[in-house]
Amino acid sequence: MKSQNDIAWEAFFEKYQVLARIEKEGVFIANASQMKAYREPRLMAKFDHHINLPKIFTQNHLAILPVSRGDYIIAPFQAYHAFEPAEQTITHVSLPSHLQSLRINDISSETIAINCALASGILSDFLEEDILYAAVSGRMGSGQFDFQIQDSQFRSFIPVSVNNSQIEIDAAFEGTRSLSLIEAKRDLSEDFLIRQLYYPFRLWHSRITKQVKPVFLVYSNGIFHLYEYTFQNMERYNSLLLIKHKNYTIEDTAIEFSDLLEIAKGVQPVPEPEISFPQANSLERVINLCELLNTQPLSREQVTERYAFDTRQTNYYTDAARYLGLLEKQYGEKHKPVYFLSSFGKRVMQLNYKQRQLAFCEAILQHRPFLETFQWFVKTGFMPNTEVIADIMRASGLYHVKSATTYERRSSTISSWIVWMIGLTK
Repeated sequence: MKSQNDIAWEAFFEKYQVLARIEKEGVFIANASQMKAYREPRLMAKFDHHINLPKIFTQNHLAILPVSRGDYIIAPFQAYHAFEPAEQTITHVSLPSHLQSLRINDISSETIAINCALASGILSDFLEEDILYAAVSGRMGSGQFDFQIQDSQFRSFIPVSVNNSQIEIDAAFEGTRSLSLIEAKRDLSEDFLIRQLYYPFRLWHSRITKQVKPVFLVYSNGIFHLYEYTFQNMERYNSLLLIKHKNYTIEDTAIEFSDLLEIAKGVQPVPEPEISFPQANSLERVINLCELLNTQPLSREQVTERYAFDTRQTNYYTDAARYLGLLEKQYGEKHKPVYFLSSFGKRVMQLNYKQRQLAFCEAILQHRPFLETFQWFVKTGFMPNTEVIADIMRASGLYHVKSATTYERRSSTISSWIVWMIGLTK
């Protein structure tokens, strides 16, 4: 399926012979006035993750960056950075007891997540500043600067000039030694657009003498993930280097293996639903998707555009959440799917961290393939192999799963979800 951006960019590329121009000149400068004929420019040019790029971009190893208020450069360059492997240790903090407006089970926006991180001392600890003052944030001009960006084949560098492009800083905090510029997200992803850190860094590095710290904050499922970066070469876009990464939580995360055994012992198995068996190995992202839908229903295309998914992954992960009873699907305008939290999903998302994780575990273990795989692990002390899991699946009467290769592919979801459950425990 093609998204609206796929359709718009394919027409734009054909009209302006973009690929031929890039082949001849190395880059193509697209203007917002040209783009308006096909779609709203801000929707055509905002891709926070590599997977969100239109197919015509990925097929030709292209990316896009703003270079002024209305101009965008399209070229074969490396615009994204993969998150480093996750740190497993979690530091526990608490909110001041007198605060009533900040609630740990109702962090529904990036702004609230930042405020909780500030009030609980997370930012002070991570940034190594005793006192922090709210500083520059919001939309502003980038100023003027030049840089070099790695080409997509890692063979050379492409020069880029930026002149007052619009940037947005989610939050900034200044201490006695540093200014920290924070990009905050509530969606889990494999990578991020370096520009979100680099453009603000270049602007404020040129304006103050203190150290400028680019910081990425991701909040999901009760955990604050913080990454501090630096640019080893200020004029090299891809010189990003991780300084440190820490995880924090305000909630009680103590879950024992005995909690899982208790659920498995008392769970009531449910009939397999007439929904595609999950092919979504990351349960964290299933949960994160439910968090994003906790504020409002979203169409399939909105989920794809706002989250680090392509259309296929949107189908896989929404089906996985529906399989667990967390989401429901209706057909809206032009018979397009719209997803929203079920009543069960709403109840689960209001629970505290520990009870929420155990509710997810119970929703998983209600299904025979997962329950029997977990029981195998408990009995033997190791995860069963693909063949054993596939045999369990065949005996479970799964909806619309017939071929051997499908059983094998879907078995990885079972093992991944069981590993996630076990990983919750000490």
